[in-house]
Amino acid sequence: QLQLVESGGDLVQPGGSLRLSCAASGFSLDYYAIGWFRQAPGKGREGVSCIASGGGSINYADSVKGRFTISRDNAKNTVYLQMNSLKPEDTAIYYCAGRTSSRCSAYEGNYRYWGQGTPVTVSS
Repeated sequence: QLQLVESGGDLVQPGGSLRLSCAASGFSLDYYAIGWFRQAPGKGREGVSCIASGGGSINYADSVKGRFTISRDNAKNTVYLQMNSLKPEDTAIYYCAGRTSSRCSAYEGNYRYWGQGTPVTVSS
């Protein structure tokens, strides 16, 4: 089955940048839409961004539009989330998830495969 591993989380100052990676194994990512979700302390999980299997359709949550960029390199079986202009409210555990569909979904219940998460802390 598809296995996902996130990396790249770290402590960063407000205004800083991070790039998260979601590396897949077990199956090629070619046919999966991949979403990034996050869960802040004491809050529910929310969708951040999603990229369709071919990369032609990309969605962002309003809270990250203009600051985050999702991309995928199917040759490397990896999806990335470039996060710029980070704010303290971006602090959360970030998860990538795979959907057995070529199309994006904002609903976490539509994603079957999940990574273990990588922590991002934005603080001075």
